[in-house]
Amino acid sequence: MTPYGEGRPLLTPVDQDAPRRSARLRRLGLGERADASYDCFDAFADRVAEVTATPFSMVNFIDENRQFFAGLHTPSGTARGADLGAAAAAGGSRRRYMARDHGYCPHVLERRKALVLEDVCDYPRFAGNPVVDDIGIRSYLGAPLIDRTGVALGTVCAVDTVPRPWGRAGLEVIKLLAREIVAQIEHRETHHRP
Repeated sequence: MTPYGEGRPLLTPVDQDAPRRSARLRRLGLGERADASYDCFDAFADRVAEVTATPFSMVNFIDENRQFFAGLHTPSGTARGADLGAAAAAGGSRRRYMARDHGYCPHVLERRKALVLEDVCDYPRFAGNPVVDDIGIRSYLGAPLIDRTGVALGTVCAVDTVPRPWGRAGLEVIKLLAREIVAQIEHRETHHRP
């Protein structure tokens, strides 16, 4: 456990697969920086937000130290160069990175399956996460991006500032979207080697 704030523990899972994932991300040329080659990820995040009717959505690659939003949709639209916190809180422009211990995507990677949190405050393990107080996140829907080599590269997720009844339909949608973006990543690897 890592201490967080007023004595509340932050329970972020230990990431045993981080070295393997980081090496795979480097081979794919993913997770380093946002540039024109990442426009497809922003477009995909926009689509995720539209399909799920959420204000925030991400295509998120996670290495040993941080999360990188290769695709990012915020309430004001795609926020190139802005991180989720800046976009939510002030519309400012900072980078597309977030600490590994923020948010719920690291839990999706550790589980290697989708995670549905209709109201994060209903779960003590998740309610103390910094994104609740810092950004106001109340619901999360995410699925892992597991490529053809079996590596979970990151996640695709949708989040909202109000509780959401995602239900079975939401779970199926996010899993379908994850398969779709993995297919795009594999096509990118085959046809556009970095």
